Amino acid sequence: MKRKVVPILNTWLGAKGRKPLILRGARQVGKSTLVRLFAADQGLDLLEVNLERHRDMDRVFASLDINLILSNLEAIAGKRVGPQTLLFLDEIQATPHAIESLRYFYEERPALPIIAAGSLLEFALNQAAFSMPVGRIQYLFLQPMSFSEFLEAVDPASMEWLESMSLDTPLPQEAHKRLLNRQRQFLLTGGMPEAVKCFAETQDLAAVASIQNGILNTYVDDFSKYARGVDLADMQRLFRNLPLSLGKKTKYVHLLPEATSAHARRLLELLIKAQLVLPVYASDCAGIPLRAGMSLRTFKLFFLDVGLLSRLLGQDWLDVQGLEERTLVNEGPLAEQFIAQHLYLDTTLATPPELFYWLNESKNANAEVDFVVSQGILMLPVEVKAGKSGSLKSLHLFCGRRRLSHAVRFDLSPPSLQEIDTKVTNKKGSDLGSRYFLHSLPLYAVGKMPSLLEKIRLQRPGSNLNNH
Repeated sequence: MKRKVVPILNTWLGAKGRKPLILRGARQVGKSTLVRLFAADQGLDLLEVNLERHRDMDRVFASLDINLILSNLEAIAGKRVGPQTLLFLDEIQATPHAIESLRYFYEERPALPIIAAGSLLEFALNQAAFSMPVGRIQYLFLQPMSFSEFLEAVDPASMEWLESMSLDTPLPQEAHKRLLNRQRQFLLTGGMPEAVKCFAETQDLAAVASIQNGILNTYVDDFSKYARGVDLADMQRLFRNLPLSLGKKTKYVHLLPEATSAHARRLLELLIKAQLVLPVYASDCAGIPLRAGMSLRTFKLFFLDVGLLSRLLGQDWLDVQGLEERTLVNEGPLAEQFIAQHLYLDTTLATPPELFYWLNESKNANAEVDFVVSQGILMLPVEVKAGKSGSLKSLHLFCGRRRLSHAVRFDLSPPSLQEIDTKVTNKKGSDLGSRYFLHSLPLYAVGKMPSLLEKIRLQRPGSNLNNH
């Protein structure tokens, strides 16, 4: 299966002054498979060592003797390092000194391309008792497969329709219906590579569910690696309670009703570090960067993958196919989860992804915009609607108060562009005009967001209506 991150690996391999690359991401998002396919495509001889199976190598890495380290790795792999070798250190968090040694690989063996991967790497980094190789390594964050990658594996013809879609060239009705159906299938399969591969080969959602159960069990088993005793039992309980809170303003009491907020917060932070949970922080969105106005105390949560979330919720194809559009989304945060994980994919892959939303809590005007994204000086609010229509009061209020001229709505309708002209009230209760362009996109077109952002910036620079 093809991954869109491959061109980034190609650029890394050919870069002058190339640094060792560390792939970061949750278990089973496809890190190891990606490296193997990349090596094969580039004609490289892969020397792969899973350090979780060779924990005693930590003492060898602690020597920081690159010749000694390489000779031991060669002995484990049963092959020698040559001019076409790609060294792959999988599960590097199992031998933390291997992370430190990357600095000396960079300085002493710059011609040797090195990729490391770790699914619980954040815990090794936090507990590091050594000097991190700052400036000597490069990170790449890997998420589950996107809907477009799923389509390429399952239905290439629909992928071609999706790539040809734009606001100016709407799709034929049957192509639109076919993509909506595939998007609903993705709500169940999700983007975990093993689940996608199974569905592409068998079209058997029951077999997919079995794989997802295995993945979820693996995550629960991993809890024992960074929690003990009461913490372990509470983390398992918190994990089971997550689906009830996803997509809503989170209160720790909802996650662990019988625990203190501090205890629940500490355990939740562990799940976030393991990248099983995606936090979306509230921001006042008063300007760019959005992070400047964020609140660490006000946030909502989403899961790593919509397919795994569906499994936790007990959804099956009869549920997703049979429910009416509005009921489907209101009964479970699947549509918002779908958009959230794709917006995470659209953030830079070199730094930990961040996502924000706008929340206005007052006696006269409670309002919430699902997501707010930015590119350059452009700020763009994003709403996710259940069916083919829905209230836009919060969007009107946000655009009016922030004087924004563009917004995006995801629903089940074909793409469209309309100009909104309405009135809202400001914080003092006075009338305020809200005039903006609303870009409506079907849920399956979430991958068009980066190009839409760029198009808005190029055609209408800035985010203030007065600039147009």
